[in-house]
Amino acid sequence: MIIDLKELEALTTRAVKNYGYTDAETEIIRNMLLYAQLRDNNQGVVKLIGQGIPKNMDAGEILIEKETALSARINGNQNHAMVVANKALEVVLGKAESIGLGIVGTHNTSTSSGAIGYIASEITRHDFVGLVFSSSPPRVAASGSYEPIFGTNPLAIGIPARPSPIVLDMTTAAMAFYGLVEAKTAGEKIPDDVAYDAEGKCTTDPAMAIAGALKCFDRSHKGSGLAMIIEILGGPLVGAACAGVGDPKKNWGHLLLAIDPDLLGDREQFIRNVTTLIERVKGTKRLPGVDEIFVPGERGNRLTQQARAAGTIEIEDKLLAGLRKAAA
Repeated sequence: MIIDLKELEALTTRAVKNYGYTDAETEIIRNMLLYAQLRDNNQGVVKLIGQGIPKNMDAGEILIEKETALSARINGNQNHAMVVANKALEVVLGKAESIGLGIVGTHNTSTSSGAIGYIASEITRHDFVGLVFSSSPPRVAASGSYEPIFGTNPLAIGIPARPSPIVLDMTTAAMAFYGLVEAKTAGEKIPDDVAYDAEGKCTTDPAMAIAGALKCFDRSHKGSGLAMIIEILGGPLVGAACAGVGDPKKNWGHLLLAIDPDLLGDREQFIRNVTTLIERVKGTKRLPGVDEIFVPGERGNRLTQQARAAGTIEIEDKLLAGLRKAAA
């Protein structure tokens, strides 16, 4: 169904508010959800349907519990991960502005942090390089296994460039968990090579995949290795859980880094060089049937621009019905 963007924003705002969030928290969560939705990223408003994202009324204050001029560790105290990640973004940017480098970790959250490309892209607005890693509960099997042990463990890397930054935002799983939720909501099958059922058989049923395990994004030991590394960076390094250590259902983590290119050279020259690289990549010889070479983040930027220019966006009917129910 085609929906007006203003209506989508209003529905999203009301739905988030209905789950008990303050105006400030609602704005943060809404902005991150709509960032994803406009990019056709499955970290969007699907999070608001069904059980949704009710606020934990027992959540405490978000606290910086360890800090240096360079770094900070934030205890999310069971606040929503998007709100905690936004706090981490503020802190890491402040440190990068001050000394050229910031490293911030968060722990003690148990909700999805959404499209962390949003965080990386916000870091690039300051012409810094941004790296973001996020851990989550066991959903992904190691190479050679069908038992879920890793989170979907996304990573996002933002590089400043002109006119738009490069933003790589990817899950280390063959499909994000909310991709399974979207498929289940729409009554659709998933590809036959992304997940196992609970017995270790490949499945195209998203419900069976949710009860089973996802494969790593490249279905090999390389993807499995990367998932494990992010499990560590977003887990024990920042005081969060990982497989076999702590409570992976209650203690998820993030690691954010912001780097000023001036630390190693000249920022503007770096940005010019990256911009030249983008132009060279896009100008390389194309294979038959390929109309355009894309760099990370470019497709999502284009979809967002098209939606904003039209003032409308297409949303799957059942998903929109669920959003309207959540906003009622």
